[in-house]
Amino acid sequence: MKRTGLLLALLLAIAGCGPGETPASGGHHAAHTAPAPTAPAPAGSASPTGGFNGTDAAWVQLMIPMIERTLPMLDLAERQAADPAVGRLAASLATAHRAELARLAELRRTAGLSDVNVHEGHDMPGMVTASQLDAMRSADGKAFDGLFLRCLRDHLDQSVLVTRGERDAGVDPRALTLAADLERARTTQLTRLSTLT
Repeated sequence: MKRTGLLLALLLAIAGCGPGETPASGGHHAAHTAPAPTAPAPAGSASPTGGFNGTDAAWVQLMIPMIERTLPMLDLAERQAADPAVGRLAASLATAHRAELARLAELRRTAGLSDVNVHEGHDMPGMVTASQLDAMRSADGKAFDGLFLRCLRDHLDQSVLVTRGERDAGVDPRALTLAADLERARTTQLTRLSTLT
């Protein structure tokens, strides 16, 4: 398994959950005490169900809540951004993220994965937190735009990181195709973001 595939496993280990595990209710991931996850299967070894290995399942189960947590922030920025260019970026990304979420949910369904959010109650890297969203709701003008752009960069950077892990160590062709599409999209989005920061 390549280094980025191991990184995806490490991110899940930090959260204390793995594919199919149900996290303890509430609390930040640092306080979570569920057993450590099983490491994703080596590249080339698929699970008996759905053609997924552990990396494929972990990636889908992480990307869905990452996007779900980002959508309220994008919707807020579309309405509240001081710079019209920031609002336009947020609107464009909200549309793209909703399309990605639909594709990920369909992939999860066809692979037979549970729709339970195994990261419920976790503030994983790249996920917008409730406190960040509250801070943005209380801000305005350039302060709002600055908070939004920093959170957005964290989300996009982390999405690229874990998606590269999927591309390195995943095996399911459907997941790998979606991961390639998502990485291309994030690269373009980061380029657009760099013009505003």
